[in-house]
Amino acid sequence: MTWGNWTVVSEFVLVSFSTLSSEIQALLFFLFLTIYLVTLMGNVLIILVTTADSALQNPMYFFLRNLSFLEIGFNLVIVPKMLDTLIIQDTTISFLGCATQMYFFFFFGAAECCLLATMAYDHYVAICDPLRYPIIMNRRACAQLAAASWFSGFPVATVQTTWIFSFPFCGPNRVNHFFCDSPPVIALVCADTSLFELEALTATVLFILFPFLLILGSYVRILSTIFRMPSAEGKRKAFSTCSSHLLVVSLFYSTAILTYFRPRSSTSPESKKLLSLSYTVVTPMLNPIIYSLRNSEVKAALRRVLQRTLGPQKI
Repeated sequence: MTWGNWTVVSEFVLVSFSTLSSEIQALLFFLFLTIYLVTLMGNVLIILVTTADSALQNPMYFFLRNLSFLEIGFNLVIVPKMLDTLIIQDTTISFLGCATQMYFFFFFGAAECCLLATMAYDHYVAICDPLRYPIIMNRRACAQLAAASWFSGFPVATVQTTWIFSFPFCGPNRVNHFFCDSPPVIALVCADTSLFELEALTATVLFILFPFLLILGSYVRILSTIFRMPSAEGKRKAFSTCSSHLLVVSLFYSTAILTYFRPRSSTSPESKKLLSLSYTVVTPMLNPIIYSLRNSEVKAALRRVLQRTLGPQKI
């Protein structure tokens, strides 16, 4: 197939970390493999513990289970191919494979932004309107909020991916990233992409910045309510309830906003790779650790599950 005088691209080459020496790439492989396994085990453990323990059957842990499912999906989309490029130097990815990876990256990314906003709303109701909390955050409402968060990933993933891969790719085909993210892929298009870039900016504002503003607004109200509490113990419990989620949000959004809202002229491809590693690889590993270490209920539930599984004498 040809497009004018150019050969139409049928596959892409992920530059990944190929500019580094083979020794450093081997070290990165073992580092990222360890992070990958810890991420999978940590998030699976969160899902199992919050499902098995009766004390954790409330909206907060229901949304946490959903977050763990999202983090697992996020990792499965990005990390295996990255490990492949590091250990066996298989940097090629088919046209369809690149489109599929981008689709699910958009899907899980948008869904996670909305789910983090939903979790902030849950904390807001729990602290600012505790008497009506069981009524507002009933099972049906929680299921609808979770479903809406997951569904939000479909329109942005479908529109963005379909639009990008309807453009002609006439060569070169080297994607300067470790996965098929939209900016390095759209840079390879041999057509006018200004309209798409405007739509992409709109989608980024809607699915990254708008949920972030909702989270920010929720925490302004939460902090205002906490500071008015007369009891020091009440303040401590309220801060404890929010601290894990607030830390997770800070880690995820700080790197995502730096990646997608910085001017192109001030962002080198290598710095963007490092920022992308933060929210695609490191943050999904830290989330279960943060919720396990900073949450006494999760630690107590984990001990109970281990006692039932291994016996009290082995704990």
